Amino acid sequence: MTVRTRFAPSPTGYLHIGGARTALFSWLYARKHGGRFVLRIEDTDLERSSAESVNAILEGMTWLGLEYDEGPFYQTERFDRYKKVIQQLLDQGDAYYCYCSREELDTMREQQMVNKQKPRYNGKCRDAAEPRDGVQPVVRFRNPADGEVVVDDLIKGKVVIKNRELDDLVIARPDGSPTYNLTVVVDDADMKVDYVIRGDDHLNNTPRQINILKALKIEPPKYAHLPMILGGDGKRLSKRHGAVGVMSYRDEGYMPEALLNYLVRLGWSHGDQEVFSLDEMISLFSLEGCNKAASTFNQEKLLWLNHQYIMNSDPAHVAHHLSYHLGNIDIDPSNGPDILDVIKAQCEKAKTLVDLAKVCEFYYRDPVEYNPKSAKKAFAGEAANVLAALYDGMGTMAEWSRESIHATLQQIVDKFEVGFGKVGMPARLAVTGGTASPDLDLVLYLLGQETCRRRFLRAIEFIKAG
Repeated sequence: MTVRTRFAPSPTGYLHIGGARTALFSWLYARKHGGRFVLRIEDTDLERSSAESVNAILEGMTWLGLEYDEGPFYQTERFDRYKKVIQQLLDQGDAYYCYCSREELDTMREQQMVNKQKPRYNGKCRDAAEPRDGVQPVVRFRNPADGEVVVDDLIKGKVVIKNRELDDLVIARPDGSPTYNLTVVVDDADMKVDYVIRGDDHLNNTPRQINILKALKIEPPKYAHLPMILGGDGKRLSKRHGAVGVMSYRDEGYMPEALLNYLVRLGWSHGDQEVFSLDEMISLFSLEGCNKAASTFNQEKLLWLNHQYIMNSDPAHVAHHLSYHLGNIDIDPSNGPDILDVIKAQCEKAKTLVDLAKVCEFYYRDPVEYNPKSAKKAFAGEAANVLAALYDGMGTMAEWSRESIHATLQQIVDKFEVGFGKVGMPARLAVTGGTASPDLDLVLYLLGQETCRRRFLRAIEFIKAG
């Protein structure tokens, strides 16, 4: 049997970190077992769902590289199917109409809380409820009154819930629209999902869903509930911790693989290994390796991982993602040195792609200004004469290579009888403006002869202008 998993977000906002981790774990499990990964958009909350949120989810999945094999399916396109199942449950006696008003339900719960009881529907309409004029009833599932539900959770282990702890949940609203616990059951059954991997905030829904499946004589899928993600203060990760949509991590300069690598370690481990390629994630991932305890989100660890990926990934792959950030600062890398060579030269100096774009900028745009602190030191004394000598020396070079550039620099050092720093410092500041850069001969080589001489001349003018 082919393993089938699914990711089923509600389009009421962006794709957040918790959702992305759920999608990743479901995707990895399907990929490891040669299965199918289904994307379902649970958009039955018509008031809160939006096309913008759907697009944000799809964009996030695409950026992360979590390709789905089937879908996206939309629940709003399946209302006829849900209506049919609701009627089946009514006909079987496994569901009933409830005419209780909102005021009655509120009073019921208030009294239960006064009595220190668990707030729940008391079953008033469970047997032979009389229709009321002007009242559109809801439909409730008739939960078994006794016995228990056993959830053999693949992460948490055996979870046993007494049926008397569960009330008769609403499966259809007064307008006939289905509720979450009904739609998810029907969809998972129709889409033949046999592994439901989701956050443990859904664990309390699982026994209710199993009971509905049993009433429909459908074998429940296997469940795996992931522990929640916490912020540094030990509370559930939220906006106050800086937890924002997945695409904001793209905007902040994170590599998608770095985020995936970080997410896979939020609740799963393989020995002490920290850095995983995508192929390693797929081959090594297992639900048995998932933690039972909650995980804490650590921004510094994510930043460290991102730096590893920027330094160690194929420069062409880095360039693909860097292009977005270069565009944000109006840099066209086709107008200058090969971007792959620039990435190789600068990648160790940037922890994010935003930083990398900034430290690559001087290769494609003459410095507008010089770092004041650096200029005070580097452009002092004989700096103008040194730069003039470099301007002349590099204009007569027959070959533009790192070796010949270094030889020219050494000639200027010998001519002025100074240390290399007295030549290197003004030269570096003149061409970079003060941006962190690698070996000077490499920088000059990448910039090219014409660009270097132009920038030396501009620096000389700057010094003479005081």
